[in-house]
Amino acid sequence: MPSDSFSLYAPTRLLFGPGQLGHLHEQPLPGKRAMLVISNGKSTRANGYLDRTLEQLRLAGVDAVLFDKVAANPTKQVVEEGAHFAREHGVDFIVALGGGSVMDAAKVMALLAPQPSDDLWDYATGSTGKNLPLQKPEVPWVAITTTAGTGSEVDRGGVISKLDTHEKIGISSPNNFARIAVVDPELMLSVPPKFTAYQGFDALFHNMEGYICNIANPFGQMVQLEAMRNIGAWLPVAVRDGSNLEARTHVAFANTMGGYSMDVASNCSEHSMEHAMSAFHPELPHGAGLTMISLAYFGYWVGRHVCDERFVAMARALGKTGATKPEDFLEALRDLQVACGVDGLRMSDYGFAGTREEALLLARTARETMGRLFAADPAPTTDEDIAGIYLKSYR
Repeated sequence: MPSDSFSLYAPTRLLFGPGQLGHLHEQPLPGKRAMLVISNGKSTRANGYLDRTLEQLRLAGVDAVLFDKVAANPTKQVVEEGAHFAREHGVDFIVALGGGSVMDAAKVMALLAPQPSDDLWDYATGSTGKNLPLQKPEVPWVAITTTAGTGSEVDRGGVISKLDTHEKIGISSPNNFARIAVVDPELMLSVPPKFTAYQGFDALFHNMEGYICNIANPFGQMVQLEAMRNIGAWLPVAVRDGSNLEARTHVAFANTMGGYSMDVASNCSEHSMEHAMSAFHPELPHGAGLTMISLAYFGYWVGRHVCDERFVAMARALGKTGATKPEDFLEALRDLQVACGVDGLRMSDYGFAGTREEALLLARTARETMGRLFAADPAPTTDEDIAGIYLKSYR
């Protein structure tokens, strides 16, 4: 059963809703010289978001330097390069303009930039990280999200990959929240349907994992269920018609609630499992990987009957109002995947072999690199259990 106790620390000033980017210059920004972090792609420039953000900073009296090298699944190398760039240019704060990868990279750059070591893995956990304490406070940062998936704008951790060791690890500190977060659904109108779906399912699973985790609590379950209702009703609409601002707003709301879910509860091992997958296959979009394993993953917990009433509640939140048994949740989740066109995702299309040896390697990697999420599961698992989920997901 959920605990009646919880601890919530979420100090970010949140500007949510269509048009909110235009109000950034009115906010108390944490300095006068910023490093603006964007992706290495074209969309931020092409859609005018970069120019609009630079204008907001200009109106606030802030000079900006641009760092534009962040790719999907951001790497240790690019974070270290960005932290060096921030030091070199003497910035007061960092602004992240982009999706989850940009926000994760920027917040970890903010963590690393003031430290005496240039090696990010000095402050990472996992099998090769030194897990040293930070020596100096983080540089303040501001989040402007252009996608609805990670909730990274209101949480304190960023997921970074170390390619040579196939590690993909969450790196955080207690105070590394954005000072200000702008969640403006108008910036999400240009996201293509496929990525709208992937990002929406990432947001969905943040909330679902938080709802079944062993530190579930009333505050978390309030935001998680509301997020599920919004995604169940509106994600198919946003996928079909990306210009529908109402749908984009509902999905963006669910995404940000997923961030608060992580602040007050936790993800479960599903996220650790996917991080292992994309650590070995970096071209795999995070939300796609989560979707590939989701039915087998949640089916595993349904089969163990560790929280049946929660699965019934989640089925109802997804729109299956007559749900009475946990298996109804799996049907509701499958229906949503069909409605969003992601039911045909295949691990084999991204280079997975589907062997027992591979499944066990992924299971062990997931536990070694992000074992803390396994500790939040509804019940203990073995590597063989986790490998079985991978094998059942494979096609």
